[in-house]
Amino acid sequence: MRKSFIAQNPSILIFLACLALFTLCVTVLSEGAGAGLISTSFIKTLGKTLCLCLVAIAMDLIWGYCGILSLGHFAFFGLGGYMIGMWLMYARTEMIVQNALAQGGIPPTPQEITDGIGSQIFGVVGSSDFPLIWAFADSLTLQLLLVVLVPAVLALVFGWLAFRSRVAGVYLSILTQAMTLALALYLFQNDSGLRGNNGLSGLQNLPGVTAPQALVSMWFFWASALALGLGYLLSAWVISGKFGSVIRGIRDNEARVRFLGYPVESFKLMLFTLTAMIAAIAGALYYPQAGIINPAEIAPIASIYLAVWVAIGGRGRLYGAGLGAAFFSLVSTWFTGGQAPDINLGFYTIQWVDWWQVMLGLSFVLVTLFAPKGIGGLFDLLQRKNDA
Repeated sequence: MRKSFIAQNPSILIFLACLALFTLCVTVLSEGAGAGLISTSFIKTLGKTLCLCLVAIAMDLIWGYCGILSLGHFAFFGLGGYMIGMWLMYARTEMIVQNALAQGGIPPTPQEITDGIGSQIFGVVGSSDFPLIWAFADSLTLQLLLVVLVPAVLALVFGWLAFRSRVAGVYLSILTQAMTLALALYLFQNDSGLRGNNGLSGLQNLPGVTAPQALVSMWFFWASALALGLGYLLSAWVISGKFGSVIRGIRDNEARVRFLGYPVESFKLMLFTLTAMIAAIAGALYYPQAGIINPAEIAPIASIYLAVWVAIGGRGRLYGAGLGAAFFSLVSTWFTGGQAPDINLGFYTIQWVDWWQVMLGLSFVLVTLFAPKGIGGLFDLLQRKNDA
C-alpha cells in the first residue's frame, strides 16, 4: 500500500507544528496582540528571521538537493523587496503630496500630483521624472505580480543561458556571483531608477493604515510565518516523488541521469526559477519589516552568507536550512546589537560587533571539516538512537 505524501515526510508535520506553536507563543507574548512581554522591534526581528528561513530553504532546494551552488539567490531576495518597496514608497508619498497640495485651496491636477510625487521620491538623486520601471508602482496588484515575475524572468533567462551551455560546478557558482555583482553595481547608479545608493526607505509604513506599528509588525510576522509554512510544504512536495528523485540524481551523477534520457537542463531550469520565486516572496516580506532596502543588500557577500547558513544548518535537509538561518539571524542580532559583552584580554578587547563575522567564518570551516551534516545531523543521530 502506497503511503501518503505526509506519511512519507513526517518532518513536515513536526516542522509545521513547531512553527504554529512558535507563532502562537509569540502572539500571546507580543506587544501588539498579547501580554506585551515581547517588544515591537524584536517582533520585527523574529518576522525577518522567518523570511530568512524561507530563502534558506529555497537555497537548500537548489544546492542541497540539486547540487547547484548558487551564489546569487539573495539577488532574487532583494528584487522581491524592491518590487514591493516601489509600491509602498509611491503610495505613501502620494498621500503626503495630496495632503500638502490640498492645503493650497485649489484642487491639484493629476499632473501636479505626479510631479510632486516624482520630486519627493527622486529629488535625492537630482531628478523628478518617473523611470519606466515605475510604470506600475501605483498598482498594488501589479507590483505583487512583479514580485515573482521579475526574479522569475531573470532566473529563467540566466538559467537557460547557463544550463544550455552546460556550465556546472564552480564555474556556475562564479557566474551566479557575477550576475549578483552586476545587478548590485547597476542599482548603485543614480540613473538606475531605484534611487541608487539611497535605496527605498520608509517601507515599514503601510499606506492608508492607521494601526500602530506594534499591530502592523504582528501582521507581517503572521504573514512571514504563513509564507514559511507554505514554502516548506511546497519544497517538501517538490523533493518527493519522481521530480525529487531526478534532481537528487543530477546532484549525485548528472551524466548518468542524462544518459537515462532525462532532460537535465529542463529540470535544473525549473528548479532554479522556482527557488528564485520563493526567494523573492521572502524578500517582499522581509524589507517592509526592515524598513529600507538598498543595493548593499544584494551584494555577493549576502549570498555567500546564505550558503554558509545552509551548510551549517545541514545541506540536503529542509529543516536544517531553516535552523541554520534562524540560528545565525538571532545570534548576529545579539552580537551586532551590542547585547553581547565585550571580552577584555588585557592587551586587546574583543568587540563582538566587529568579530562576530570571524566567528561565523570559523564555524563554517569547523562544520565543513568535522560535521558536514550540520545542525540537522544532530536529529539524525537522535533518530538512530531511538531506532536502536
